[in-house]
Amino acid sequence: LQDQAMMKTMSGGNCTLNVPAKNSYRMVVLGASRVGKSSIVSRFLNGRFEDQYTPTIEDFHRKVYNIRGDMYQLDILDTSGNHPFPAMRRLSILTGDVFILVFSLDNRESFDEVKRLQKQILEVKSCLKNKTKESADLPMVICGNKNDHSEIFRKVRSDEGENLVSSDENSAYFEVSAKKNTNVDEMFYVLFSMAKLPHEMSPSLHRKISIQYGDSFQQKSFRMRRVKDMDAYGMISPFARRPSVNSDLKYIKSKVLREGQSREREKCTIQ
Repeated sequence: LQDQAMMKTMSGGNCTLNVPAKNSYRMVVLGASRVGKSSIVSRFLNGRFEDQYTPTIEDFHRKVYNIRGDMYQLDILDTSGNHPFPAMRRLSILTGDVFILVFSLDNRESFDEVKRLQKQILEVKSCLKNKTKESADLPMVICGNKNDHSEIFRKVRSDEGENLVSSDENSAYFEVSAKKNTNVDEMFYVLFSMAKLPHEMSPSLHRKISIQYGDSFQQKSFRMRRVKDMDAYGMISPFARRPSVNSDLKYIKSKVLREGQSREREKCTIQ
């Protein structure tokens, strides 16, 4: 990817954040229903776990980082487990940069779904790579959730999950508990390392900043008085909107037709 002047801008009120397009990434979370995808995302974003289950249609989140003076943007697409629109799932895969595939250790069918998703991602991305002549790796974590449950309820052995990633150095397998927050941070650390992203993007390795600091957030001299030694900060964009389908299609088309080499996607506004 070439360094370009293309910038992603998020503005609203008194807050304007500019992130270089080359530092903007999309993380796609896929898996069957009721396996804990949204719970893992919630742990990543705010460190919380919600006991009440609410079916996800499609949730979009954005987190912006200031890491040693450089700005990064991570868009998170939390997809539906029902996959009511196969074309939308394919588009989500095409526009994704890093992937988390989630299944429940006490549900064999959800593991089978992850195997299907892994195969689909590899096929779709391989097709796109052939057309664009890209050589980028495909960072992916397969995540067995609910390891806090008793072994009596386990339906998937650890070696079965490990076998799915054994032949790919850009894939990893983790057994986690979103409820107990077990191995969640470690899983994100490895995922970002495989993607060659700053490890400070992991939940526990940066200072969480609220939107009220937006004006000074992107300044290289930005520091919090109470944390003098830390030089990594993250801020959730509270009103981030998913780029339109048309925007994502244009992004893919531009890659295939080589109309542009930047990672430009639709701008998102914080109001």
